[in-house]
Amino acid sequence: MANGSRIPEEDLRRVAAAQCRFLGAVSGLADEDVRRPSALPGWTIAHVLTHVARNADSHRRRAEAAVRGEVVDQYPGGYEGRAAEIEAGAVRGVNELIEDVRASADLMDAAWRRVPEAAWVHVTRDVAGTERPLSVLPSRRWQELEVHLIDLGIGPTHRDWSEDFVAAWLPALRKTLRARLPEGAQPPGRNVLDGREELAWLYGRFHRADLPELRPWG
Repeated sequence: MANGSRIPEEDLRRVAAAQCRFLGAVSGLADEDVRRPSALPGWTIAHVLTHVARNADSHRRRAEAAVRGEVVDQYPGGYEGRAAEIEAGAVRGVNELIEDVRASADLMDAAWRRVPEAAWVHVTRDVAGTERPLSVLPSRRWQELEVHLIDLGIGPTHRDWSEDFVAAWLPALRKTLRARLPEGAQPPGRNVLDGREELAWLYGRFHRADLPELRPWG
């Protein structure tokens, strides 16, 4: 947000750029590719693609509700409803999966563009029950795209994260560290990790023998 505006223009641009990178990375996938395991336990690449699409739907629904002055659940049916939608969608072919990712993102962006400036301060609620102003949700969608792109395991890694992404999210994830360290474990010392490695470790996407295994961050 700039010049006193409530509209998160910078985050909207970041999401658009991340969406382009995501779609570019998956555009060459074949049907057999999406049946492969992703980097997330129990999920194939098709599961990750379906989750990314349903996450876009959740942002669209909450933006539309905020315009109406309402608060809706992020996912119908909560965690169980989210899981059921992902399982149902993961059986589809690659073309349908990729088009779902594309179309859901387009509808999300269109919904965001229709939000009046005053409505960006309206409250939203995520699947865990946490309430946030609508204005912070584009940044969370940006995070979703950047992290799940590397979860696909099709080429991009944490090494491809931009300096902008690391600078925006590393301080926030560092605040979760103490609560997630195993009992008796100490955080790594200075210069043990570079910024991208540290952020990936905090996301649970980077593992090394000298690093403690953290409790889930989400």
